Amino acid sequence: MWATWRGGVLLCVLAAALPARAGVEGAGASFPSQVYARWATTFEQSTGTAVRYKPTGSGDGLKQVTARAVQFGGSDSPLSPDELRKRQLVQVPMLVGGIVPVVNVPGLGDKRLQLTGDVLAAIMAGDVARWNDARITALNPGLPLPALAIRRVVRADKSGTTEGLTRYLAGVSPDFLRVVGAGQQPAWPGDVERAEGNDGMVRALKASTGTIAYVSFDRAERDRLATVRLKNAAGNWVAPSESGFRAAILESDLAKRGDDAASIMDRPGAASWPITMTSFVLFDAAPSTGQDASAALRFLYWCFLHGDDLTRGTGFAPLPITLQSRLAARFMAVKPQDGKAPDYLTK
Repeated sequence: MWATWRGGVLLCVLAAALPARAGVEGAGASFPSQVYARWATTFEQSTGTAVRYKPTGSGDGLKQVTARAVQFGGSDSPLSPDELRKRQLVQVPMLVGGIVPVVNVPGLGDKRLQLTGDVLAAIMAGDVARWNDARITALNPGLPLPALAIRRVVRADKSGTTEGLTRYLAGVSPDFLRVVGAGQQPAWPGDVERAEGNDGMVRALKASTGTIAYVSFDRAERDRLATVRLKNAAGNWVAPSESGFRAAILESDLAKRGDDAASIMDRPGAASWPITMTSFVLFDAAPSTGQDASAALRFLYWCFLHGDDLTRGTGFAPLPITLQSRLAARFMAVKPQDGKAPDYLTK
């Protein structure tokens, strides 16, 4: 056993000292899946325990972990305390990232398209149909925008990324709220192309000119996609970046009050990226035995403690350390039905 200090709280960590155990299965949000894959690889190298995470979407992750088909689920949509009690789940935020509009528009070269939130909302609602629409050209003087039809690519699966994007758009555009609304799988008006997961969105975007899609920032960086600059709540044009996500955190109740379910969308601050959100893991609060809970908790607790170093440079931002200290107690809230604590707490 070894110990480490985080935010003034002594946390006992046994993951590295314990023998290899059965593999861990997880499924859910595709938004943070590349980071989870990085964590899983490093964890397996440290402990010998394999972790497999399938990026099937937040809706499926919630479904599978509720059915106990996997040991943990990933979700970008936090559950209420009532829902957590009903499903007997524990929820822990793990990291923060940004949703990024990306385009495949010929003629832009190395120049970046600029959009306000309300114009982006009009595009995604199908009200702006061509790239040379006056509402777009007014925001991009001198940019050669073609008279090309806009092809919208949206997620086919129930997606926390979609919910995050639509929550932002519904917040800045009353018309979008009325016509589309916010949700994991909204009824998009008009003709849209549907793709599975963040990686499916990337493939669909690359396959057709004139397209617009939305993906996690790490996918945009990895595939060198043409990202859109947005005007934030402070009235500044900002490009997506890890520093922009951190700025949004600092301007939210996530950092100020320790409310891990607080929105970090459209926060004030000169550098804040407007479509920023927290990603969560969900796991069984009352497993049948302490042994059932041990492997998954060992992995998740290890990620929680080591995530800062492993997250930097991935396109995501870690949680504030002061918040991490308060959240550590949630791992201790697991109460196996046999009355025996998970062995990572007792050995």
